[in-house]
Amino acid sequence: MSESTYTVTGMTCHHCADSVTEEITTISGVRKVEVDVASGRVTVASDSPLPAEDVRAAVTEAGYELVGA
Repeated sequence: MSESTYTVTGMTCHHCADSVTEEITTISGVRKVEVDVASGRVTVASDSPLPAEDVRAAVTEAGYELVGA
């Protein structure tokens, strides 16, 4: 099991968190997604480390921006 934490900008509410969670869970191997809207932190548990480009694409699809990674 692998766990990674990302920073996502633009989230302001529970709906934002739901959108990001929904998109990230479509990535193969993702087991759990936890979003803290206040800090912009998104923690993802997966079977193995995820390619950063896959996480970035999912966050972008949800309408937000992945910082760093």
